[in-house]
Amino acid sequence: MNRRAFIRGSLLAVLAAATWPLWKEARATHAGGKNTMEKIMRSDAEWREILTPEQFAVLRREATERPFSSPLNKEYGKGVYVCAGCGLELFSSETKFDSGTGWPSFYAPIDGHTETRRDFKLILPRTEYHCARCGGHQGHVFDDGPEPTGQRWCNNGVALKFIPA
Repeated sequence: MNRRAFIRGSLLAVLAAATWPLWKEARATHAGGKNTMEKIMRSDAEWREILTPEQFAVLRREATERPFSSPLNKEYGKGVYVCAGCGLELFSSETKFDSGTGWPSFYAPIDGHTETRRDFKLILPRTEYHCARCGGHQGHVFDDGPEPTGQRWCNNGVALKFIPA
């Protein structure tokens, strides 16, 4: 082994050791306690039969819809927002607020109905969340929301359906 290969290998080992805790955390799923909810498992072909192409892209491929494109962004009636993939209730209308971002935003989900994990797709870590039952990607959580939580659960409107009270 020459000196250049040794230095390159050593740097890679140090980098791997330094970033391992971040990658380990990125793979961990948090559900706010033990989640015993029965999971829905479907093939891509089955999901494509159930979902629109836009819903499939967001829920199953973690795409993001264009801001201000969802009618749910300006929906402020009383009711519940459910996962467009499986119908699980994710948010109460009581937690919805206008974040000005162009996506439906909430300050808290229904307890135990979402799962979060770290996302490094934009290099900087973010927290993404998914439906706890079907695993459908919903959006990201940020720490710039209103009280009482200080969180903004920024959701793709196409990943939700609104059920009026």
